[in-house]
Amino acid sequence: MKENIEKIDIRLLVPFKDHPFSDRNGLENDELLQSIKDNGILEPIIVRPMENGDFEIISGHRRVNVLKKLGIDTVPAIVEDLNDQEAVIAMVDANLKREHILPSEKAFAYKMKLEAIKHQGKTTCGQVVHKSREQISDSESGRQIQRYIRLTYLIPELLKLVDEDRMALTPAVELSYLSLDEQQKLYEQIEYTYATPSLSQAQRLRKLSAGHNFFSDSIALILNEEKPNQKEQLKFRTEDIKKYFPKNYTPKDMQEVIIKLLERWKRSRDKDTR
Repeated sequence: MKENIEKIDIRLLVPFKDHPFSDRNGLENDELLQSIKDNGILEPIIVRPMENGDFEIISGHRRVNVLKKLGIDTVPAIVEDLNDQEAVIAMVDANLKREHILPSEKAFAYKMKLEAIKHQGKTTCGQVVHKSREQISDSESGRQIQRYIRLTYLIPELLKLVDEDRMALTPAVELSYLSLDEQQKLYEQIEYTYATPSLSQAQRLRKLSAGHNFFSDSIALILNEEKPNQKEQLKFRTEDIKKYFPKNYTPKDMQEVIIKLLERWKRSRDKDTR
């Protein structure tokens, strides 16, 4: 595959279609902006040419957004001639190297890569699909890949709970088999009780669905049960603290800021007590 490094006008760059990785504008991006200010672009982005003369970004969306904020007009880029399936695979592989990846991002990225592999002239029999899942990641098994892909069947509200670490992966997978209406009913009870289901509770909720007994009072009874080995937790509702942060900060961004402020406060207290 021939690679060329070129200086490309930023105005010719377009985001990858259905790009599953978000640009969260949190602390990580602040550090990237400062790094580019101090050192410039250390690694070229990767793009592929389009028929209209534009270039689709394969890897480097965050760097491009930072360059736009800094008013920089051009970016060094590796230009690769890729078909649609090759482009999806390259995009997913490049972005999975990010330090912080949300479960939802990984879920949709894995699904896109699986579909691309399946469409590279291969049949879709069960054996080939299983082998395709094994090709998606060097670090995660095909079974784990399947779990992540199941997350794409969740309604956005429930998927957000997984991204916010309010709900674990395995119970979320069980809930992905509920109908969309049932998931919405469950989410309303989660918000009311401020409790998310454990794996065993999620499995019982799935059984309620299979038995056509998925009613609000039954859901509430399960969610309000005290979980085994449950530890006392300090919880903040996002609505109560988001006024102190920029609008584009995610709960994870807020948590990082709070931890850093607490560390600074502790250092100050330790200094005062010496």
